[in-house]
Amino acid sequence: MSLLGKIGNELTNVATLRRRAGMVALAGALLVLWQFSVVLLKVPGYIIPTPTAVLNALVTGINAQLYGRHLAATLSAMLAGYGVGAVTGILVGALLAEFRPLERTLFPYIVSIQSVPKIALAPLFVMWFGYGINSKVVMVALICFFPMVVNTMTGIASADRDRVDIVTTMTATRWQIFRHVKLPSAAGAIFAGLQVSVVLALIGALVGEFVGSDAGLGNLIQASQASLDTAGMFAVLVILAMMGIIATSLVRLVHRKVVFWEANPRVTTEA
Repeated sequence: MSLLGKIGNELTNVATLRRRAGMVALAGALLVLWQFSVVLLKVPGYIIPTPTAVLNALVTGINAQLYGRHLAATLSAMLAGYGVGAVTGILVGALLAEFRPLERTLFPYIVSIQSVPKIALAPLFVMWFGYGINSKVVMVALICFFPMVVNTMTGIASADRDRVDIVTTMTATRWQIFRHVKLPSAAGAIFAGLQVSVVLALIGALVGEFVGSDAGLGNLIQASQASLDTAGMFAVLVILAMMGIIATSLVRLVHRKVVFWEANPRVTTEA
């Protein structure tokens, strides 16, 4: 590695450390402001607990092994539904992008299904699939499906026409054009959809648990609400926030490894 390259890497590392230090400092300042605001304004704990009360509730729950079963239930529904919705969405999006008559026929129906609020469908899923994990998986898959369809279609449609024409003149088959030109061009958009969908998957699992379940973090939130344990509810929210951060970071890591030709992948907001 050249001297300029080493200097560039060092500067990048310093900038990264400064950015992370700034994020930590901001989070600490907000927590301190939260703590003193609740204490000075004498806000009741059942309305807004202090960060120390939330931390105590979290530690107490961990020591009592309260979260294990519920975390496993939510994570199982989230991952299973995310996998089904993502794979199905990519396949359907690719078919619609490749076959325009199919797109004109099916896409309006897909949009109409997406327009229905998912919370309105949750009771039906519980009736059809029961209180177990199946209804949550269906809910998560449905929520993840539409972003993956749209991002896949957008990515394939954005393939460079000149590259497609060049490969076509070389007598490449339709499958070869799709595999070697269109799919690599769509990879960035597909991973953007995956990053958006992984957060939606967590939301979908919670929605399903709110409507009807006997386990899960959503069920635990409802139990805390019934007993006016606001600190316990905030503790579960902390766990959910960590789950979302970890899941998004993992998808971003895979994005950088798979779509290595993109220097600095970012989540788009078009999903």
